[in-house]
Amino acid sequence: MNAVERLYGGFAAGDPQEILASLHPDFTGVVSAGMPLGVGGIHRGPEAMLRDCWGVVFRHLDTGPQPEEQVWSGPDRVVVLGHYRGTARATGRTHEAAFAHDLRLRDGLIVRLVQVTDTARWAEALTDKSTT
Repeated sequence: MNAVERLYGGFAAGDPQEILASLHPDFTGVVSAGMPLGVGGIHRGPEAMLRDCWGVVFRHLDTGPQPEEQVWSGPDRVVVLGHYRGTARATGRTHEAAFAHDLRLRDGLIVRLVQVTDTARWAEALTDKSTT
């Protein structure tokens, strides 16, 4: 199993150790500006990405990336296309947001992930309808 399969398998299983095992020690995550919960921006290091981004998201949403296509542009770069699907824990609202993940690999591990997603879909799921 390669690092890309391991990453998305870890998300599907809700296994943080499997997620971390797919990431290079020099990992950098670039999360779409405008993501709710304060997770947008740059996260340096596997543990920081898990703690400050993915962990925050998973506390608020029962969600995960569901990859649908991988477009390789060489042995060390792949763009993964798919959708996030899930439910916000506090509101019970479902969400679906398309994504593109631009992944770079080094030494067989993911060293960089750049996320592009529809951040408005995330915010809608987290917003309580009774307050809008």
